[in-house]
Amino acid sequence: MTNHQKPFVKPFAIFDLDGTLIDSMPYWEKLAPEYLKKQGITGDLQGIVSDIETMTLSESADFFVRRFQLNETAKKAEADMLTMMADHYRYDIPLKPGMRDLLRTLTVCGVAMCVVSVTQETLMNACLKRLDISDMFKFTLSCETYHTHKRDPWIYLKASEMLGAKPTEIAVYEDTFHALKTAKNAGFYTVAVYDYSSEKKWHDMICLADGRIKNTDDQERDER
Repeated sequence: MTNHQKPFVKPFAIFDLDGTLIDSMPYWEKLAPEYLKKQGITGDLQGIVSDIETMTLSESADFFVRRFQLNETAKKAEADMLTMMADHYRYDIPLKPGMRDLLRTLTVCGVAMCVVSVTQETLMNACLKRLDISDMFKFTLSCETYHTHKRDPWIYLKASEMLGAKPTEIAVYEDTFHALKTAKNAGFYTVAVYDYSSEKKWHDMICLADGRIKNTDDQERDER
């Protein structure tokens, strides 16, 4: 990060995990087709990715069992998919370029940070620990744990309460339009983080958000 560039410094920060901190979206996009192929489902399965975009893993499992009439319970389907993804979180999903430097800068600035994700907490924590950034965050919150999602502001407000801060004091970093909209409507300062998986919504995201990070590799920023 060059001297003239600065992060979006608020006293507090909430980071999304997938597509924001870590480059996990390619792994998630492959999960549904890989799982369904193992269940004997054939044909073009890429459309399934958009169908489950905002779902938790539990919701996705239930959706698959009902839609494809799988001969197993939603709980078993969830466990199977979780097993498939667990190794990626534990062993090979990388941090997005430039994010380590951003987190270090915010830490030096005294920003109190946490992670709020739809990903299960055990996987979230395993990944953050492997990437050696877990100590930078005060806590992690999973929508899965509380049976909620990011179209509902509850999870952000819960994080706000745990941080001991008002929404206006917190910068929320997200890579999806629906999550940014939820946080923005709840009164948080929002930062759109570019990820190729949300490219079609990028224009809408930067029009909505208070700031943006287009390229974390060279820390290209724009704050309004």
